[in-house]
Amino acid sequence: MSLLKFSTMALSVLFIVGCGSPEPPPPPPKKTVFDPLLQTEQRARDVQKTVDEHTDATRKAADDQERGDTAP
Repeated sequence: MSLLKFSTMALSVLFIVGCGSPEPPPPPPKKTVFDPLLQTEQRARDVQKTVDEHTDATRKAADDQERGDTAP
C-alpha cells in the first residue's frame, strides 16, 4: 500500500512539474546560411514578374494592332 501511495504522489508531482511553463525559445538567428539562396530566389521572382508584365503589354499591343486599334 505504501508503494501505491508513493508512486501516486510521485506521478502527481512529476505531472505538475512537467506542465510548468518552459523557458521561451530563443529568437531565430538574423542571418542564416540560406540567405544568399533566398535572395537569389527573390530576385528571380522579381525578374519573372517584370518579364510577365512586358509580355502582357506586348501581347496587348499585338492584339490591338490585329484589330486595327490605334494608340493615341
